[in-house]
Amino acid sequence: MSSTGGPGTGTAEPDPFDMGAGGLLRQPKAVWATAGASVVAFMGIGLVDPILPSIAQGLQATAGQVSLLFTSYFLITAVAMLLTGVVSSRIGGRRTLLLGLAFVVVFAALAGTSGSVGQLVGFRAGWGLGNALFVSTALAVIVGAAAGGSAAAILLYESALGLGMACGPLLGALLGNASWRYPFFGTATLMAIGFVCITAFLKEQPKPARKTSLLDPVRALGHGGLASVAASAFFYNYTFFTVLAFTPFVLDMTPYRSGAVFFGWGLLLAVCSVIVAPRLQARLGSLKVLGGSLVLLALDVLVLGYGDHTTAVVCTVLSGAFIGVNNTVYTELALGVSDAPRPVASAGYNFVRWFAAAAAPYLAPKIEGWTDVHVPFVVAAVTAVVGALVVLVRRNALTHEAEELETRHAVRDSVTVFAD
Repeated sequence: MSSTGGPGTGTAEPDPFDMGAGGLLRQPKAVWATAGASVVAFMGIGLVDPILPSIAQGLQATAGQVSLLFTSYFLITAVAMLLTGVVSSRIGGRRTLLLGLAFVVVFAALAGTSGSVGQLVGFRAGWGLGNALFVSTALAVIVGAAAGGSAAAILLYESALGLGMACGPLLGALLGNASWRYPFFGTATLMAIGFVCITAFLKEQPKPARKTSLLDPVRALGHGGLASVAASAFFYNYTFFTVLAFTPFVLDMTPYRSGAVFFGWGLLLAVCSVIVAPRLQARLGSLKVLGGSLVLLALDVLVLGYGDHTTAVVCTVLSGAFIGVNNTVYTELALGVSDAPRPVASAGYNFVRWFAAAAAPYLAPKIEGWTDVHVPFVVAAVTAVVGALVVLVRRNALTHEAEELETRHAVRDSVTVFAD
């Protein structure tokens, strides 16, 4: 496991920035450019949420066919995670980011011109390839270029994720109310702006001494701790993307109303990932927070599936709180639980968990067709509980890293209080 101490030290020393001395907002322009582009990249995930029914109507497609927009996107993203390290270790982080952004710009624009659901699904797959190259590399770039420490950099990355998740449905609703095609053109434009910003502000990052191979992320999963985090995140992501991809059809609202619901969802996700999660970790411990949040998410999803329309709306928004907490804890554990370089560990972890993100949007409508509208949410509740059980059963493989995370959070909070 990587140490946070200085060279030659035998113990991990708290990072001054992590302890509140630096300030999360005091970052170089390169970090802000990368984080800003990350916001737009994550907007692309929830962008289609409010307009899924409109896409189905406009292209005369079924809910199951339209859900393939998520499946193709995340299936390609998962597989491409094995390529991100290979590419970035050879051409550098900056060029990899720009390559990923270029893919997103091209395929997002093409998605807006689609004449059939098949074309749209195909263009989303290309979008997923660009997103994989960008998102995985962006995390490593932010951690490497941030002023003062990995924990604060991860919080900045999670802030970008939460803000993107919140703004994606809002942008989709605002532009999609006129036409379902406009959100895709809007995303292409914003990502082109991100391309320009990274070109202007981000200098080339040092290449690793050793080039990453295609199988390095898979080999990294041989570490029991990282494999445990990835396995738990796999089941959790099935629940996450059942909420994100299947709930819009159940709510059956106008783009504006659906966008408002998922904006509230994303806002809670952002607040809980950046503010609530670290404080809960400091007080209760990372594994207890993760296990408890997964169980609460399971209960929330179960009520969502069986409640009336108002209850479903409330539970959809509330799920953002649990998802925000989970995202932060999972990311910190994945990047710190093994000795693998962070880009390699991130690639292996994401390779596993994104497969569930691809499966949930495809399976949920199928399960509804085989049974009824309630059962997909029952399955999602079960997968969240399974994720919690993995954490419980494999807690010994995760305990050491979790304890270090808790120590860093506790020291940071105490110094922040003293500074205040």
